[in-house]
Amino acid sequence: MAFPKRIDSNQNDIVKILRKLGASVQILSNVGKGCPDLLIGLNGNNYLIEVKDGEKSPSQQKLTDCEQSFFYSWKGQACIINSMQSAIDFIASL
Repeated sequence: MAFPKRIDSNQNDIVKILRKLGASVQILSNVGKGCPDLLIGLNGNNYLIEVKDGEKSPSQQKLTDCEQSFFYSWKGQACIINSMQSAIDFIASL
């Protein structure tokens, strides 16, 4: 029996702000196996985003073993966003 993957408590707010800032957002949280939580598109480019809850301690924000493996082997862009402000900063940096 498969259980639904828990999402970080700030993911819905981060999705809302990314969309408000003009990005299209595809939620990938249920893919599992280390796949980042979000795929966003902006200005003809795609970005993989792993969401972590910045309110939690640094040890609770660590990447899981599967996430570490994904980030290590992925040949494209992938980053971590842990707050509304980091989402805004990420979009502003593009």
